[in-house]
Amino acid sequence: QVQLVESGGGLVQAGGSLRLSCAASGSIFSINTMGWYRQAPGKQRELVATITSGGSSKYGGRINSADSVKGRFTISRDSAKNTLYLRMNSLKPEDTAVYYCNAAVPTMYGDDSTYWGQGTQVTVSS
Repeated sequence: QVQLVESGGGLVQAGGSLRLSCAASGSIFSINTMGWYRQAPGKQRELVATITSGGSSKYGGRINSADSVKGRFTISRDSAKNTLYLRMNSLKPEDTAVYYCNAAVPTMYGDDSTYWGQGTQVTVSS
């Protein structure tokens, strides 16, 4: 059993920064891909970014568009601490959403079990 706990959300003004953290605990030997997703009111949950155990990252959204997170957000992880981070700079009101942590944890059968955190609210005021 794995527990994911997010922290770092809050209320910031446009242009500000936040760093979200996701601490994984429980019966963990290793974690494969971890990611951040977000869901705004009236919207479907969307990918923010993922990062593999080897440190390769991907970012969601339209690249080089006004709502793109790439270039503003940076995903990282500390594998020794089983902790995931999302550094968010130049925040916009459009970034307002509940942000969820996700982790793929290998099982004894060779597949992955997917776990989700409870979410942390990020609100960006104009």
